[in-house]
Amino acid sequence: MKEKEKRSKISWLWENMKGYRCLYVIGLVGTVVYNVMQLTVPFFTQQIVDLFLTGEEAAANLTDKRGLFFQLLAAMILLTLLRTLIVYLVCMDVEYVSQKMLYRIRNYLFEKIEHQDMMFYSALGTGDLMTRMTGDLDAVRHMVAWVVRTIVESLSLFFAAAAYFLYMDWLLALCMLAIAPLIFLIIILFKNRVAPQHRTLREKLSRMNTAAQENIAGNRVVKAFARENYEIEKFDACNKDYAETNKKTALTWLVYFPYVETLANLMPVVLLAVGGFFIIGGRITMGEYVAFSGLIWAIANPMRQLGNVMNEFQRFSAASEKVMEIYYSEPEIVDRPGAVDLPERFTGRIEFKNVSFQYADGNLPVLHNVTFTVNPGETLAIMGETGCGKTSLIQLIPRFYEATEGEVLVDGVNVQDMKLKQLRSNIGLATQDVLLYSDTIDGNIAYGDSHVSQKEVEKFARYSAASDFISRMPEGYETIVGERGVGLSGGQKQRISLARALAVRPSILILDDTTSAVDLETEKQIQHGLAELDFSCTKIVIAQRISTAKAADRIIVLQDGRITEAGSHEELVAKKGYYYSLVQLQTGA
Repeated sequence: MKEKEKRSKISWLWENMKGYRCLYVIGLVGTVVYNVMQLTVPFFTQQIVDLFLTGEEAAANLTDKRGLFFQLLAAMILLTLLRTLIVYLVCMDVEYVSQKMLYRIRNYLFEKIEHQDMMFYSALGTGDLMTRMTGDLDAVRHMVAWVVRTIVESLSLFFAAAAYFLYMDWLLALCMLAIAPLIFLIIILFKNRVAPQHRTLREKLSRMNTAAQENIAGNRVVKAFARENYEIEKFDACNKDYAETNKKTALTWLVYFPYVETLANLMPVVLLAVGGFFIIGGRITMGEYVAFSGLIWAIANPMRQLGNVMNEFQRFSAASEKVMEIYYSEPEIVDRPGAVDLPERFTGRIEFKNVSFQYADGNLPVLHNVTFTVNPGETLAIMGETGCGKTSLIQLIPRFYEATEGEVLVDGVNVQDMKLKQLRSNIGLATQDVLLYSDTIDGNIAYGDSHVSQKEVEKFARYSAASDFISRMPEGYETIVGERGVGLSGGQKQRISLARALAVRPSILILDDTTSAVDLETEKQIQHGLAELDFSCTKIVIAQRISTAKAADRIIVLQDGRITEAGSHEELVAKKGYYYSLVQLQTGA
């Protein structure tokens, strides 16, 4: 485990307060100050009672020291107002620091997520990531803004009141404080029981958010199969499970609360019995008794508050574990030390040398000793049945995954020795499952290069046979396509995706069954556009249609992760193997 991963949750918070630490410490010092100032009212009350109400010279003092009486009252009022102002400033201070820290952590987490590799996204679902970026981070902010301040507030108030009690009469103070260890013991028992419940609660929340996210993203499928009621029931089950766990966690404190409350309420009884006895015996004055009585809440309330504080701390503990998991995570696929610095544009030569590949969470290899070469400017078509490893193969070129054995080379250099940004900026990728952003058509096409001019955007749209339907849109290239391209057909989305891949003018263009949703006439237009590109480009096309494959310079056939056939359309037809059977099937021969 790395040293950063061993860092405690509190030290992690302190790390992210950089630049605001002094301000936060000032806020905590202010918390101590205004709680110590709580003693001023009982102190002045004691003076007023002893000097002007119950003392032997009370009547004389009311006559001779009337000015002192009003001075004590004025001091109580002014110090109370000052304390209120300090409380306000402290609350503003810690809230400001917590929001700044939250802003910093959220940006850092998003940056971390953006730079993660595919294995990271395979392990964590979207709903879980959203929970970490929202609810878990709010628990972290709450820790800084409320929990820490409440702990400091409770401790400072408790010890200040205890010290003042001991100053007035140590024996009476000890009689009252004897109850505190029992309450602390109950709080420890509560903490040990509630900690695992908060971890379970956090997992249930993540599961519920994941269910909601998947359902919203897949709303078309839900409606297509009229499964609204089924999905409502499924979400209700997750929601009910979360609610029951939440209720169980909340009710845990109620099991221990009566004991804490009973012990805290024993303090006034102890004061009445022992304090009354001491007044009769002349050990303490009436003013001191009033001071004890007026400040007894400063001992009882912090102990009552401990349960809530511990509850919130365990919530923070469970949430921060999930946040820190991303915070300190590192992608496995990164630039190696001494990575080769290549020219901005590649020539586009691709070589696979005895490449085998297996997913980290898989039991069987996906690719076995795959070897082939694609020369600059050539078009290679890859065909094969579903699950034979076609998509896995092309994902090795931009290093979405690493080859288990063998080498993948671009321009004679192993892709593992290249800088990721240089490698991927030379590759244009369009997949069958298209993701369009809630932006204009122009913005989606120019996503890879925001400096692309409007004229170039239109040119790339022509190459992908998208210009005709775009011109018929209500606002042309400025039409907002909506989330994930809602409102567009599958073929329209694929053509915009192809235009987006072309707009970066890639040295290598990878098309993963990109024309599966377009008609044959449109496919022919796309093939013509790709042949007329005004820049050199090596193309790798995963195809299901013979009409797509036959236009390629070479075709390879994958079966069970192995290349079983390779050659031109005519050569493979002559071999009368798998490719020949596909030709017969699709042409009706």
